[in-house]
Amino acid sequence: MTIKLGLVGTGTVGGGCIDILQKHKEDFKRHYGIDVELARVCSRDPKQAEAHGVSDLFTLDYHDIVNDPDIDIVIELIGGTTVARDVVVSALETGKNVVTANKALMATHGEEVMHLAEKMNREIAFEASVGGGIPIIDPLKHSLISNEITSVMGIVNGTTNYMLTRMVDDNLSYDEALKEAQERGFAEADPTADVDGFDAAAKIAILASIAFNSRVTLDDVHTEGIRNITTLDLDTADDMGYVIKLLAIAHRTPDGIDVRVHPTMLPKAHQLATVNGVFNAIYVTGDAVGETMFFGEGAGAGPAASAVMGDVLEVARHLTLGVSPIVGCTCTDNLPILPVEELRTKYYIRFAVADRSGVLAAMAGVFAKHGVSVRSVVQRGNSEHETVNLSYVTHTAKEASVRAVLAEIAGLEDVLRAEPSVIRVEG
Repeated sequence: MTIKLGLVGTGTVGGGCIDILQKHKEDFKRHYGIDVELARVCSRDPKQAEAHGVSDLFTLDYHDIVNDPDIDIVIELIGGTTVARDVVVSALETGKNVVTANKALMATHGEEVMHLAEKMNREIAFEASVGGGIPIIDPLKHSLISNEITSVMGIVNGTTNYMLTRMVDDNLSYDEALKEAQERGFAEADPTADVDGFDAAAKIAILASIAFNSRVTLDDVHTEGIRNITTLDLDTADDMGYVIKLLAIAHRTPDGIDVRVHPTMLPKAHQLATVNGVFNAIYVTGDAVGETMFFGEGAGAGPAASAVMGDVLEVARHLTLGVSPIVGCTCTDNLPILPVEELRTKYYIRFAVADRSGVLAAMAGVFAKHGVSVRSVVQRGNSEHETVNLSYVTHTAKEASVRAVLAEIAGLEDVLRAEPSVIRVEG
């Protein structure tokens, strides 16, 4: 039995999938008894198909794929939530199984897509939507289901991890690190989704939904990026025994789900602290298994295509053996999303303030007024600009109280010289 594939999107990841198919098609038949054939490919650029030797399969219209009765699996790799959603929904409605790497789609329309797949008795697989080549969705849906997962925390964006690593290793500024990442192809011309945390937010929404069996969408995730991180923050963290990472965090609590993305100080002894460059890692804690970590390359043609083709072959195996969809939507609960204002954690806060008497005392009074206990404060001066940096580390405090401190200090006359840097502390 030959399983026919329709590929929508022939860019970096789509091209990687074609390469894997061309290289290992006979291996799949010999080792696993799975015969897969690429039947049609679609994109906006016919040159991509030509470059991979599949011009004869090319079409500009994805309807030629979703409406082809001979195609069994549609692979959606164009990204976004508009045309991509139409591709996925149309494919399911016409009786196709779907494999996608689309994190934005699954984080915003996941419920719709999963329910449609269940209605049509078809499979929707999306391992590559999180972590590139790192297996994480499949373990959460299979290997770890005997656990109550209590937390999922990870470095899931290679661009920002590369930038923060370069800022530490070579004392690059944020702008210098971004420019280098763009020149090396690790960052887009418009880096907003990466540096402002939205890419990571979509990924943790997907992981939290699976881990906690309760729907979490992109809009549920409190999101902050790394634009305000400076080499001073990184140096101060280093002096304190910490590193700064953009973390995607989800905790199951007695009151609901705490889910957020933001720069975070981690102790140097934490396993995630040593994950550098473009690598990703996801740290999962379960009540039976304890602490586990999944590590690897989070992006690129090879890693992402590896995850996509893993899904394709598993769905193809089911079709070959006549196996009905095994795991559909597992969001059986409806846990509340905790407002970030209720968060209780430690904070690092750096203020650039006027270098004059009375400022430190005035700020200390604001912290005391709102019940935020200060563990330490370090002052670094800059006489040339008559500005000093005051770096505070708090004891565990409530987010709402810290925000009140920030708002009141911002209102003090002739005190602040720049936007404060606020970094939450884990561990």
